[in-house]
Amino acid sequence: MRLFRQIVRTALVAAAATAVCGLFGGAQAGAAVVEKTPLMSPSFDGTVWAVAYSSDGGTVYVGGSFSKAVVNGKSVTRSRLAAINTRTGALLDWAPVADNTVRALTVDGNSVYAAGDFSKIAGVKRDSLAAIDATTGAVGPFSHTVSGTPVTLGVGSGRLYIGGKFSTIDNAKRANLAAFTLATGELDAGWAPTTDDKVEALAVTSSRVYLGGSFHKTNGVSNALRLTAVDPVDGKLDKNFLPRPSAIVLAVAVDDDGIYIGMGGQGGRAVAYSTSGKVRWTRVFDGDVQAVAVLDGVAYVGGHYDKACTTSNNGSQGACTDGSVSRIKLAAIDERGKLLDWAPQGNGVAGVRAMTAHRSRDQVVAGGEFTTIGGVTQKRIALFS
Repeated sequence: MRLFRQIVRTALVAAAATAVCGLFGGAQAGAAVVEKTPLMSPSFDGTVWAVAYSSDGGTVYVGGSFSKAVVNGKSVTRSRLAAINTRTGALLDWAPVADNTVRALTVDGNSVYAAGDFSKIAGVKRDSLAAIDATTGAVGPFSHTVSGTPVTLGVGSGRLYIGGKFSTIDNAKRANLAAFTLATGELDAGWAPTTDDKVEALAVTSSRVYLGGSFHKTNGVSNALRLTAVDPVDGKLDKNFLPRPSAIVLAVAVDDDGIYIGMGGQGGRAVAYSTSGKVRWTRVFDGDVQAVAVLDGVAYVGGHYDKACTTSNNGSQGACTDGSVSRIKLAAIDERGKLLDWAPQGNGVAGVRAMTAHRSRDQVVAGGEFTTIGGVTQKRIALFS
């Protein structure tokens, strides 16, 4: 499928968009996107807060506040953790039990790392952080105490990075950020950047760890606010990236072309930046953008909005002032900032809470509080291929 979309994109750049769309029927002018009708998959009876793919993309791990999955009308116990086959949509047997909400997931090799409000996983004491075998669901030896709540995770440079609202890890001072060495599971004593308020999201590359949130200082530097980057090894603030967005950053994603964020504030915004912090494009919605995923140059964004504004202007309570188009909880934006026709149309108030994409699987997954997609029942998880 990805090869197909790359062929389509090449044809579009060559000004053959109309002919290509007419021949294949799956692309649209300006970009190629995943299908808007999701793969048939289980539903869940509570909010999905976190989604993460296995390395090969064959499995997506799901975390949240749910207690059951629903498969073909039958309830199956899944206590805040579950796994789905991304090719068939089948619920897998992987079913470790968390005793409270799972808010973040990431995968490294055969380990699924979880963060959230829990104190036990599979009956084993784990304070807000755990490593779980990706095949068996067994809890690993990775164990730490956290004075607060981690809400975001990332992996890179031989480390597990966490962000949230906390003050210590194992009695060592850590102001909302920390890292652990993957090889040993130990707290990394050399990585201790700080923020003065909550870190809502992070994204890891080989040269930077991008941070998003409600903070106004990073490493004590004023105006290093809401979206910053620190070194993945020593945690030093990268002063070559200080875009200073105007409102809270709720989601961060990266690809080879740059950085993509979802924002709250007056309405909501999806913004793309270059690695120097220059704005590439901005799209405005009538509600918060809470999740972002990037696949083949297309930014997929989710949130609790119902409309995409036709200009960058909005007014009271985020209402679009210069016209709008319907994009209920989900939308897609091409590399030039053009709003695409992709509109699966979710529902609910809070809408989409989490998104991720897998390039080789050629798929985007969304989780949250929605209960339908395109008017068809699909509760709280949707896989788009």
